[in-house]
Amino acid sequence: MRHGLFLPPFDGLADVERLADLAVLAEEVGWDGFFLWDHLRYAEPVRDILDPYICLAVIAARTSRLTLGPMVTPLIRRRPQVVARQAVSLDRLSKGRLVMGFGIGDDYPGGDLACFGELTDALARGRALNEGLAMFQGLVSGEEVNFSGEFYRAEGVAFQPGAHRPHGIPVWTAGRWPNAAPIRRAAHFQGMMVIQMTEPSQVTELKRQLVAAGADLEHFDIVVWGGRDEKMVRRDDDRYAQWAQAGVTWYLTGPGPFDLVYAEVRDFVSAGPPRYVSTVGP
Repeated sequence: MRHGLFLPPFDGLADVERLADLAVLAEEVGWDGFFLWDHLRYAEPVRDILDPYICLAVIAARTSRLTLGPMVTPLIRRRPQVVARQAVSLDRLSKGRLVMGFGIGDDYPGGDLACFGELTDALARGRALNEGLAMFQGLVSGEEVNFSGEFYRAEGVAFQPGAHRPHGIPVWTAGRWPNAAPIRRAAHFQGMMVIQMTEPSQVTELKRQLVAAGADLEHFDIVVWGGRDEKMVRRDDDRYAQWAQAGVTWYLTGPGPFDLVYAEVRDFVSAGPPRYVSTVGP
């Protein structure tokens, strides 16, 4: 099981150079991934917010090993064709270390959607995400795309260059456990970021549903967000071994989103990933 930092570029972390410094430190002390939240607004008292794609470009240029990406981008408020260009640029800059996280978005907390006139109906956002993902994957492949849907259209478009990797850019789609629709969607991509999964024992049922929906678990990442470590306490914990043994391939953690103090986050990062003994997985 790999361990990634999952950080909001808010307030005390709303500084591109400081975020890049944290990524360099994370790479040095053994973290496997560095992922940034994607929000336009957030609940009080959050005030300052940076764009994750700009931050990730600087991070990609200053690191060499970390897997990195936005977690997660609500595609409904970013045009798939623009995201495809951004993603290919990041993938090439990072030499193939990018993972793209996508979801339907949420108007809570903070209000990323309604105040800008975006879709708020969850079912419509789900349909739009499905279309956007299909168009995104076609565009990053470098092949000609002809697509006509309810929300998006592309006529005879071929983006060059394509992704750094010949098989494209891995996509993890996000969803709250135990909602079924996000699981069915994720089965068609390279991984799922599972939100609000609290027990390692729940992974068995998740895997069953993924396989039933067509996922090949030999080539699929199960990504668990462990929630916010508000106290930033690092400790050895057998629970991590339980997640690994259940089949989780990535465990994401990090402080925030409120009252972020850079020095405290730096201490959290410098402590390194959790230490435990696992008999399963990397």
